[in-house]
Amino acid sequence: MTGVRQELAEARGTARSVLATAESARGEAQRRKMLVRDAYATCLAQLAEAREYARRDIVRRFTDESTSLSASVESLAAHCAAGAAGAPWRSWEPGEPDRTSSSGLLRIGSITYEHSTLPALLPVLDTAHLVLTGDQHTADGVIAGLLLRALGTTRAGDLRLSVYDPEHLGGALAAFGPLGNAGLMSFVSPAGLDLMLDDLVDHICRINESVLAGEFTSLAQLTAAASGPRAEPWRVLVLLIDRISAGEITPGQRAQLDRIVRTGVACGVHLLVRGLELEPHPTVQRLAVAGDGSATAESTGDLRITLDEPPPPDRIATFCRTTAERLQDGPGPAQLSDLEPRRLWIESSAHGLIAPIGDGPDGALVMVPLGGDPPHALIGGPSGSGKTNLISAWLGSLAARYGPAELTLYLLDFAASGSFARCAPGPREPSWLPQLRLVGVNLADDPEFGLAVLRSLAGELQLRAQAAKRHEATRLAELRAEDPDGHWPRIVVILDEFPVLLAGEAVDLLEDLARRGQTLGIHLVLVTQDVAGLDALHGRAALIEHFALRIALPKARRVLADNNLAAALIPRHHAVLNTDSGVAGANQVVRLPDAGDRIAWRDLQRKLWRERPPGATAPRLFDGDEVPRLPVACRTAGTATQTSAPEAVLGERIDVTAQPARLRLSRAPGRNLAVLGTRVDEACDVLAAAALSLAAQGPARFSVACLDPAAESAVGRLVADLPQADWYGPDEMAEMFGALRPDSVPHYVLGYAFDALPACHDQLRTLLTTGPELRMHVLGWWRTVTALRDDLGGPQARTDPIGAWVALDVTDAELGPLAPQADGPPWRARRRRARYYDRSVHRTPEVIIPYEVNSDHT
Repeated sequence: MTGVRQELAEARGTARSVLATAESARGEAQRRKMLVRDAYATCLAQLAEAREYARRDIVRRFTDESTSLSASVESLAAHCAAGAAGAPWRSWEPGEPDRTSSSGLLRIGSITYEHSTLPALLPVLDTAHLVLTGDQHTADGVIAGLLLRALGTTRAGDLRLSVYDPEHLGGALAAFGPLGNAGLMSFVSPAGLDLMLDDLVDHICRINESVLAGEFTSLAQLTAAASGPRAEPWRVLVLLIDRISAGEITPGQRAQLDRIVRTGVACGVHLLVRGLELEPHPTVQRLAVAGDGSATAESTGDLRITLDEPPPPDRIATFCRTTAERLQDGPGPAQLSDLEPRRLWIESSAHGLIAPIGDGPDGALVMVPLGGDPPHALIGGPSGSGKTNLISAWLGSLAARYGPAELTLYLLDFAASGSFARCAPGPREPSWLPQLRLVGVNLADDPEFGLAVLRSLAGELQLRAQAAKRHEATRLAELRAEDPDGHWPRIVVILDEFPVLLAGEAVDLLEDLARRGQTLGIHLVLVTQDVAGLDALHGRAALIEHFALRIALPKARRVLADNNLAAALIPRHHAVLNTDSGVAGANQVVRLPDAGDRIAWRDLQRKLWRERPPGATAPRLFDGDEVPRLPVACRTAGTATQTSAPEAVLGERIDVTAQPARLRLSRAPGRNLAVLGTRVDEACDVLAAAALSLAAQGPARFSVACLDPAAESAVGRLVADLPQADWYGPDEMAEMFGALRPDSVPHYVLGYAFDALPACHDQLRTLLTTGPELRMHVLGWWRTVTALRDDLGGPQARTDPIGAWVALDVTDAELGPLAPQADGPPWRARRRRARYYDRSVHRTPEVIIPYEVNSDHT
């Protein structure tokens, strides 16, 4: 027991030491911040002194020093009063600061000395109270400019004004009136000053007691130490007092003002006073203004300030109206940079993934877990609600925290947005997310690609299951601990508009990945806008039960539990995060950043791309709207792969890797190809790809029969590219068949529109039957299946002479006995898609993309 007490005492001592160190660091940070602000005044004083020495010609060397000081002052002023804080009114625009910055110094005019003009800056927020003396009209203009700059350099809602103007009843600053619609400004009547001063004093007491609580010396120090935005808004009381009303200030009001002078700055309470002296205090700054537009300030010594013209009232009113409307509409999006960690790729995914997607009502970042619990995510929201923005924010946050060794991404977009394409390298942007393995966009008409990806993931899941069994592990963390040399990152698969996949084999694969993938580090994120798709998902209990993480965007339905209506109440740029399958008690409201900003996203992606491991390869990008070109290696003589039998390239396979679909033309019976359908350009491209790839594999002869005038231009280009080719027209069919003789090299007969063959049907049937064993193969195009069956001998004839076919716009009913029963997604004929079947290889047809070779449609 004594040992436990001793350890407890040591722990407490260590904790006190850590707290003392933290307090010391906070104090040092605040001290440095004050030094930066004071440096402006110091530099101005040194500049004046150096130039005075130079003018009197006492020490010539001060001339160079004066010039250097001038440049230093300009640089320092630009840093301390950037953007809206220091820009001249002609180019002034309000700016949105980051989460923790304050307004620093504010411009009131300029200082001209000899040949240099420097901005005149005053410290206000978190630094000083301000007393203005002299011409009242000029002083009111200075106050209006200071307030507009302060409002334009702070986050909307972080600055609240109260104006006491007994002579004009608020008229001197009436242009700021629209702020009252958002509760950011109030005009104090002559009878309300006591109540206002009492309220500010009570506010200071509350800040000291409940917010600072003895841990921090000021709100500025608290803001610098916190990760979120400012805990309390600034409160600014403007007192516009003339000689008559100055005598009406009671002793009680004076006492309250003195208390605010002494304690207000630390608690974010400031006084801007015209016509009334405040008690001397280090936080009180004085500015004497003259009717000619000049002034002098304590911080700038004897240097004369040329005051800026006051901002136009209509400009003030427009800005205030816009600010009030923005607040009434709810807070706008945060910044994507807010989600970035201080150091990239230092997190481990062994036990799961956790990353922020935005901030909560208290300003703190909201973290999204993905691992064993919850294992998978469901995201929903109607069109325009911000799904793409949410996914981008989550992707950027994950990619900044977990390196390629910890995370692998698969992104599939079955909608038409194409937003995932920016994560992969493109013509204008060579960078990519280093964690990215595969991207599929514009997949609405290509469910086959989604199925191919799911099959690949199923193979990865099986590989991990076998490795876990060898190492007697049950979870990814255990497998990584037992096999430290293995590559076992967590895999996140995002399926946008996933209902396209809810059919046939794909559903079985999704259910298996959802059930077994959670323990071995494969996580699914399903995204949709359509309630019908969610209804279909809810009808599959074996699948939906694994998606405990729910994220609902504004007006989303069926994402959360039926009795959870939170998504109907949130504004734009927000989402409801729920890690308990949508149960109402688990809601978290999140404000999302603007991840759609191209510049912000590009900067983040380039930063990550520059950190990629040596030898990293770019991800595979599959775009359903792009037509692939025939690879150079498939059409260049001597570069194609040499095999025991030539292989004709027909198109690109729809798979996780970009590989050509090949037809092996051996001497076995039936090694012929039929292209079926009415799309001329695609049929010509399939035959051209086959011929050029065969010619690249060695010596070969070609006989080309063109029986359709629409194909003549494509045939002409092909014949010009083939090394040994004879072109025959409709009247030359007998000559072509008569010239066919077995040879030492393969001979390929290309028939364009064989269904229009005027004669020689018996010769064609004989060639189809006996030609392959003599190294003569037919690659023909028939516009209808019926015509092909007629050339084979009629409806009752065997189809064995055609061992492979490529069907374009042909239905299952038309294919008849040529087509085995398919078990993939339902076939729908569409442009640049074809079904390919080789009876010696395939169990069912596969979908391919005919290469673009020599077609006229481009």
